[in-house]
Amino acid sequence: MKKHNVFIQGAITPDFIANSIAKHQTKTSIGAHDIFLGQVRADEINGKTVSAIEYTAYEEMANTKFSEIREATFDKFELTCMHIYHSLGAVKAGEICLFVFVSSPRRKEAMKALEYLVETIKAESPIFGKEIFEDESHQWKVNS
Repeated sequence: MKKHNVFIQGAITPDFIANSIAKHQTKTSIGAHDIFLGQVRADEINGKTVSAIEYTAYEEMANTKFSEIREATFDKFELTCMHIYHSLGAVKAGEICLFVFVSSPRRKEAMKALEYLVETIKAESPIFGKEIFEDESHQWKVNS
């Protein structure tokens, strides 16, 4: 099983996303791409507003888990390629923290695979988010 490092320090930039898409123009067997972008929300919790989330992970364990998720997704769906990127460190409200990108010969397969992949990542990945409030207090995030 080939391991891919999924982690990027800080926010995932629009340029990074655009460059990832552009690299696939030579792969002419692809008929569809589907993309999920997870963005940090400025949630209000107990009267305080989230200004950022600081992400941490057990990187070796997380990369192993992501490899397992990738393999299971490739087994379940007809995909040409798949990319998963998640931020580590502080990501401000409004910035992108998760970028999932799947490609397939057919659009319906890409759309089904993306939903499966994002739900599995949220349920199984050992990544932890500490919500930082505008007053600099914090709490650990609960995935929903």
